[in-house]
Amino acid sequence: MSFKALLEAAISLALTLAGTAAPLQAVATTSILGDVVQQVAGEDVELSVLFPPDSDPHTFEPTPQDVALLSRADVVFVCGAGLEATLEPILSSVGDVVEASWGVELRVFEDGRVDPHVWLDPNNVAVWADNVAAALAKLDPCHADDYRGRAAAYRRKLEELDAWIRREVEKIPEEGRILVVDHLAFGYFAARYGFRQAAAILPGFSTLAEPSAQELAELEGTIRKLSVPAIFVSHTTSSPLVEQVAHDTGVRVVRLYVGALSRPDGPAPTYLELMRYDVSAIVAALGKG
Repeated sequence: MSFKALLEAAISLALTLAGTAAPLQAVATTSILGDVVQQVAGEDVELSVLFPPDSDPHTFEPTPQDVALLSRADVVFVCGAGLEATLEPILSSVGDVVEASWGVELRVFEDGRVDPHVWLDPNNVAVWADNVAAALAKLDPCHADDYRGRAAAYRRKLEELDAWIRREVEKIPEEGRILVVDHLAFGYFAARYGFRQAAAILPGFSTLAEPSAQELAELEGTIRKLSVPAIFVSHTTSSPLVEQVAHDTGVRVVRLYVGALSRPDGPAPTYLELMRYDVSAIVAALGKG
C-alpha cells in the first residue's frame, strides 16, 4: 500500500474513532444546576443529576451508589458557596470538580457564612452557563464551539427572563415588596429586584435550623407589624412551624420552588419555568390585584 493510501486510511480511522468516542460523563449535584448544564452540554455529554427533583439540597445524604457515580465521572459540577458541604469529604477524592458559582459576587450572612442560593438571580445563572461551557470546552475541545454557542443562546434566554421579572415586579407597590420566608434563600433575588427579605421562620440559610420559642414569638410579632399577606416557603419544607406561624398570624402560605425543580410533569421542570412560576406566585400574593 502506498504512503498516500496509508495516510488516507489513518485519517479515516481517526475520524471514525472520533465519531464513536464515548461522550463525557458528567454529574451535576442539584436538579437546577443539572438543567443548566444540560442546556450547555446538549447531546455531547452524558449527564447524571445527584439530587432528585422535589428534594431539599440541604438534607441530601449520598448513598454508596451516589459515591460510585461521582467516582466514575469525568467532571462533577457543584453549585458551590457551601451548598454541598455534606459532600465535601467525597468530592475531595473526585478528579475534576467545577464550582459553577465561581466568579459570582457572594452575599455573606452576619455569622460569616455565605449565602449559596445564587440561582435565584438569573444573572448568576448566566455565570453558571459560562463556567460550564469553559469546563466542558477544556475537557472536550472538539465540541468547544458547540458548548460556547449553547451557553450564549441560554444567556439570551436568561436576559429575557430577567427583563420579564422586572416587569412583573412593577405590579407590586414598592412598600409591599416584603418577603417573609421559611429560610433565608431569597437574598440574591431580593437584591436584584428590590425586595426586602424581612424575616425567616427557620433561622439561617438552611432548612435544618429550628428557632427558639423567643425567636418564634419575635417572628410572629414582625409578621403582624409588617402586615404581610403571605409567607413564602420552599415546596420541600415540611416543618410544622410553617403552619403554626400561618395559623397564629392569619397569613397564608405560598409554596415556591426554591432548591429543586419539580418532576417533568410538574409546574417547574426547568430553571426558566421555576423562576416564572415563583415570580408569578409572589406577584399574585403581593401585587395590587
